[in-house]
Amino acid sequence: MATALSEEELDNEDYYSLLNVRREASSEELKAAYRRLCMLYHPDKHRDPELKSQAERLFNLVHQAYEVLSDPQTRAIYDIYGKRGLEMEGWEVVERRRTPAEIREEFERLQREREERRLQQRTNPKGTISVGIDATDLFDRYEEEYEDVSGSGFPQIEINKMHISQSIEAPLTTTDTAILSGSLSTQNGNGGGSINFALRRVTSAKGWGELEFGAGDLQGPLFGLKLFRNLTPRCFVTTNCALQFSSRGIRPGLTTVLARNLDKNTVGYLQWRWGIQSAMNTSIVRDTKTSHFTVALQLGIPHSFALISYQHKFQDDDQTRVKGSLKAGFFGTVVEYGAERKISRHSVLGAAVSVGVPQGVSLKVKLNRASQTYFFPIHLTDQLLPSAVFYATVGPLVAYFALHRLAIKPYLRAQKEKELEKQRESTATDILQKKQEAEAAVRLMQESVRRIIEAEESRMGLIIVNAWYGKFVNDKSKKSEKVKVIDVTVPLQCLVKDSKLILTEASKAGLPGFYDPCVGEEKNLKVLYQFRGVLHQVMALDNETLRIPKQSHRIDTDG
Repeated sequence: MATALSEEELDNEDYYSLLNVRREASSEELKAAYRRLCMLYHPDKHRDPELKSQAERLFNLVHQAYEVLSDPQTRAIYDIYGKRGLEMEGWEVVERRRTPAEIREEFERLQREREERRLQQRTNPKGTISVGIDATDLFDRYEEEYEDVSGSGFPQIEINKMHISQSIEAPLTTTDTAILSGSLSTQNGNGGGSINFALRRVTSAKGWGELEFGAGDLQGPLFGLKLFRNLTPRCFVTTNCALQFSSRGIRPGLTTVLARNLDKNTVGYLQWRWGIQSAMNTSIVRDTKTSHFTVALQLGIPHSFALISYQHKFQDDDQTRVKGSLKAGFFGTVVEYGAERKISRHSVLGAAVSVGVPQGVSLKVKLNRASQTYFFPIHLTDQLLPSAVFYATVGPLVAYFALHRLAIKPYLRAQKEKELEKQRESTATDILQKKQEAEAAVRLMQESVRRIIEAEESRMGLIIVNAWYGKFVNDKSKKSEKVKVIDVTVPLQCLVKDSKLILTEASKAGLPGFYDPCVGEEKNLKVLYQFRGVLHQVMALDNETLRIPKQSHRIDTDG
């Protein structure tokens, strides 16, 4: 399967691959590789005007790579940010004795300055659409003898509630942000909406404050104040004060949350809420690479409960998570279990089954698409029916696998191919230039390769018989794809020294005489070579270190 390339992969020269040195190469190793390529590409060694021009261009490229990697500061910048980091303005003000960590910090500062100049063009839209579905008629049917024979026999599924909310942010300055939000809700034919405006100011690196104003047809005007403050490096507090005006008078409310990092993966929360629904809540949340665990206890009016939940993240498949929770209180007990999976770069699909007393059985389906959330709670039955639990569990699994196979997978495959094709089109000129440079390098190598082969033959050393680089296709029905393999026999023979060939752990496309014949696809290097009069064959991945001769890859020529 072809994979989409990042911008850096398409635009950056791999200087390490060009010089065929390790990323940890010493200055002596860099100098030796540079001198060898200079001897090969030096313009004064060629009399033909065309070869001289090609040699001059390749010589300058090698010189540029050596200049970058031989200077500790520019090498550190290149190692962290690639060629784009070197082209960024502002490095001239950086002291040359800075460490890589200091260079990273300086680069991030320069990036922040560029972002500040584009504040007016940025928004952060967020939205939620929730559609409540009543499907109890599927399971909570009257017994057959009491059914109305005049009725249709089909169960009725109704949408009994809906909620829509949306918000956008508009940065005004580097410290001030305006937030506009609105919502509409309806349930069983009754509903209303509200609109809110908030102004947030970052007062310092330790805190911020936010003023909120709102109005709606169900509730009167709202005035609120929210404050956030870091008390210590491991502790922070959030306070939210609100005044709600209504026909019954002014209803004040206050919510305070105190949090502390217990360790690098665990946070403890203590929340106190005073107002219409007063309560005190304490919880501990532990989040690691493989799991997310929460335990909480709340005492208040009208709800008091204890909660424990666990979510497992699969290490070998970071796209899938399974979760389960148990919540018990004066209202009853609810057990919930489910899973979620990333189905595309920006989309996550999840489903959960809720089983409780006296709530019954519900199925909750949720789709997160970028910053938008689509939520569908489906109430199946008011009773604890095994059939409802079974269908709520099995139904989404069957639906997902069918949808994934018939729609999602073909769509993602088509999208990847489309993106890859766009990348190929946008880089067609660059790839053509790389191809021409590789062909020019091969012509410049001919004389050196002839001398290397003569020296290796005299001592029965390493002779590269044939070498190919690219995508190898074994399927006979796809013979046309074999054009994605290029011949690199001459460039590899040119790299042979003292009957040895060593290629570093980097993409082979950056080596002298190489280019990428199939952008965005997996590539291999296949080498057929002779050593001590015996034929051998080896296949290496694109980014794999290669050292030959390898006696274990001998080819049996008998018969």
